[in-house]
Amino acid sequence: MASRKQDERLAFWESYGEPDADPAARWRSLLYELRHLGAVRLEQHRLGQAAAVRDSYAGVAAVLAAVLAAALTGPLSRVV
Repeated sequence: MASRKQDERLAFWESYGEPDADPAARWRSLLYELRHLGAVRLEQHRLGQAAAVRDSYAGVAAVLAAVLAAALTGPLSRVV
């Protein structure tokens, strides 16, 4: 759903500026993306879109893997 609004996103980042590239910011960004994917999945489930929910597993798994990798190599590596 969110990827359909690419024009608005590009306009936002052009006026707001590029996001931080530091590891902590990247980790937070991945968490927000994961949260968003979860919300989309819940909405698809609520609407009875079983195929869309089933298709979302690969995307969620990829972002979750990136979150875990970032946690193990980034700012949380001292905690994990």
